[in-house]
This record gives sequence, C-alpha cells and structure tokens, in this order.
Amino acid sequence: MRVMVTRDAIWFHALALLAFLVASAPNARLMAQGLESQKAIDTIIGSEVSEEEASARADPDKIIAAIDKTAANTSEVRKISSLDKVDIVFLPDAAENGLPAELDAKVKEQEKAIIDLRKELEGNAMLFHAINSRSILMRDILAIEFDTPKSVIIYATAKPTR
Repeated sequence: MRVMVTRDAIWFHALALLAFLVASAPNARLMAQGLESQKAIDTIIGSEVSEEEASARADPDKIIAAIDKTAANTSEVRKISSLDKVDIVFLPDAAENGLPAELDAKVKEQEKAIIDLRKELEGNAMLFHAINSRSILMRDILAIEFDTPKSVIIYATAKPTR
C-alpha cells in the first residue's frame, strides 16, 4: 500500500511545525537587550549623561529660547547619531505646580512643534534611552537645546528619580 502526499499536505505540516516552534519558543522579550543594567544603558547611549535641577520660574527665558528653536532642533535630532554629552535639566517646580504663565503660553504656541520633537526623540535610540533611563516620560519633555554640535540639553517637567 502506497500513501500519496500532496503539496498542500506538505505545506500544511510545515506551517503546523512552524506554529509549534514559535509557540514553544522562550519569550523573545527576554532575549532582547534591556535597560536593566547600567552597562547596557551606557552602551546604547554612548555619551555622558548628567542631570541637574533648575527652577522653571527662575530662568524661563532660557527655556523659552529653546522652545522657539524646536523646529530646527527637531531636525537636528533626526540627524544626530553621536553626542559627547547629554544634560537633562529637571524642572520639578513645573512638575508640581505647573508652568509659569509665559512658559505655558510659549508651550501652547509651539504645541505642534513640541509634539513633533517628542516623536523624533522616540525615534532616536540614543536620546530615547538617555531619557527613558532617567524615567522621564516623553510627554514631560519641553524642549532641547544643542549648546555645541556634540552636546545637548533636554528640559523636562519632571522630578529626578533618586
């Protein structure tokens, strides 16, 4: 007695085998490089990341100037692939009590540009991991400023997680 196997049966069995292998494979997320170790964070970011706290009420002009340059800085975020230094400026007073009036008005005026900046930051692995490793949410990013071609300052309405 001879058993005939059709092409459809072969493909069906191959697909079933593939489904079985995928279902029985370990969780793929466990194999990805995560941000649990400082070494992984440093490798991804590849730049010195420093933090400081400032008051949004004490020097709003500097932040407003950075917000005014959001469109140009968004373009730079799109292009940048290495930095020597990333400085994150936390604005805890703005996180607790809201932005000062003049800063709030500027954020509302530049709302679309700031949203575009946040999207570009999410797409730049180096800057995204620098921000994410400090537990800053993208919605808390107000502006960035390139103080030199290889150095960036990120302003965030957040408190440092220490």
